[in-house]
Amino acid sequence: MDTELETFRKQMELRNYSPRTIKGYSGVMKALLSTLKRPFLECSQQLIEEYFLKRRAEGLAPRSLHVAINAIKTFSRMVHQRDLHFQLRFPKVPQRLPVILSRDEIDRILAQVKNHKHWLMIALAYGAGLRISEVVNLRVADLDFERNLLHVKQGKGLKDRVTLLPQKLRDHLLMWVRMRPATALVFESERGGRLSPRSMQKVFERSCLAAGIAKRVTFHSLRHSFATHVLEQGTDIRFIQELLGHSNIKTTLIYTHVTDQALRKIQSPF
Repeated sequence: MDTELETFRKQMELRNYSPRTIKGYSGVMKALLSTLKRPFLECSQQLIEEYFLKRRAEGLAPRSLHVAINAIKTFSRMVHQRDLHFQLRFPKVPQRLPVILSRDEIDRILAQVKNHKHWLMIALAYGAGLRISEVVNLRVADLDFERNLLHVKQGKGLKDRVTLLPQKLRDHLLMWVRMRPATALVFESERGGRLSPRSMQKVFERSCLAAGIAKRVTFHSLRHSFATHVLEQGTDIRFIQELLGHSNIKTTLIYTHVTDQALRKIQSPF
């Protein structure tokens, strides 16, 4: 069992899965194999489905159940080259609208960030619509200063895409990466090497607290805010889909529910 789990972790690392996903998927598989007390190839689909039905009865949230199913499918495919097809019908995952920061709130947050590197990372995440993992993995060669574009290499789902390099940050970034080789990380830790996403999340949380932001936001809220504000500017939803790297337009369409520009033009009949 330990050998299979180690192989699974290595395969996910090779495919550039996020540390959070690796930890979550590994935990799911460890719990499953420990409970069933047998190698994965001896676990029938019926046994696995019964395990999930029991977890659901114990109150495991729908979103967690979906993550667990994906973990097992990924494990089976990566470690044993088998495709599993589950027949379980789980409750729908609640669709919650993303929390959006206003431009004023983002300015207030940035005003609280005294470290220039941290300020650049937060500003770039908002200005280019980046995930936190994409910010910490960004390399100098990914910055196209000639065309004001930013290349995201092997983002979520192992997809490459191109997004905007904000004009307001162009000179800041040029100065920041000057004399660095193209292969260097744009934002390194104090000791060299890749920054921890969690450390940046903490920086963002402290800045939000200092700025008096009452909303329940995370670093990812910067990406949500980018999408909403670009949509409010009149950008076609298909272009926004490409900038964000969404495979399905339905994922992008959620921002049509949170933009308030159109709502302000509608008057109540009362």
